[in-house]
Amino acid sequence: MPTKEEIQKVIEWCEKLKKERMRTYVIERNHFRDEIPWMRRFPLIEIDRPIEVASKNNLVYDSPTKQLWQFLNGNWRRIEPDLRIE
Repeated sequence: MPTKEEIQKVIEWCEKLKKERMRTYVIERNHFRDEIPWMRRFPLIEIDRPIEVASKNNLVYDSPTKQLWQFLNGNWRRIEPDLRIE
């Protein structure tokens, strides 16, 4: 589903927004909904918000580990790029 490039694009956007806002955590509308198909299901992106309090409907970005997280099948899971065999 997600490619490495798409994941990197979202991470770079989150890092830029975090630097601009200079806050502990940021909640922002998902600006990638129309651009990246797998991002359509996330209404908001929560940057550096602990997953214990983050909404299960949103995408969570953890800046210390530079990872994207989603709530899937009752657990928080890291978003990883698809393996492509050519």
